Amino acid sequence: MITIHLNGQDREVDAPDDMPLLWAIRDVLGFTGTKYGCGMGLCGACTMHMDGVPVRSCVTPISAAVGKKITTIEALGKDDIGKVVQEAWVKVGVPQCGYCQCGQVMTATALLARNPSPDDQEIESSMSGNICRCGTYNRIKTAIHAASASLKGGAK
Repeated sequence: MITIHLNGQDREVDAPDDMPLLWAIRDVLGFTGTKYGCGMGLCGACTMHMDGVPVRSCVTPISAAVGKKITTIEALGKDDIGKVVQEAWVKVGVPQCGYCQCGQVMTATALLARNPSPDDQEIESSMSGNICRCGTYNRIKTAIHAASASLKGGAK
């Protein structure tokens, strides 16, 4: 039995130490907001936060989460920055098929937590590991700028 701190609560998981965090959270605990994409940590669909840092949960063993704060998309709306990012995503109309968007939102939230005023280059650099097959990259960048402006108290 492994205990992890997920979305503000300690949870016991009956899983082997090397089980990917994604499967432990989706299949064992039933939090299905985080998506499986490539299984190799290359597409970003499975992005979660571990102590506020984006991680690819499909290649992160659950044992790495012990003693860390894990946040999934289900709890991101409770975070001030996460809520603003989600609102910007809706306002801009970012999602097309939506499959990658959980990972995109998680990565964007971590970026804005690090730097509430990123420029285009920093946005592109931070988001580069997240693949959107629908090609909504320009809308993603627009939403991040809108969230940044909202965090500063302005509108964009």
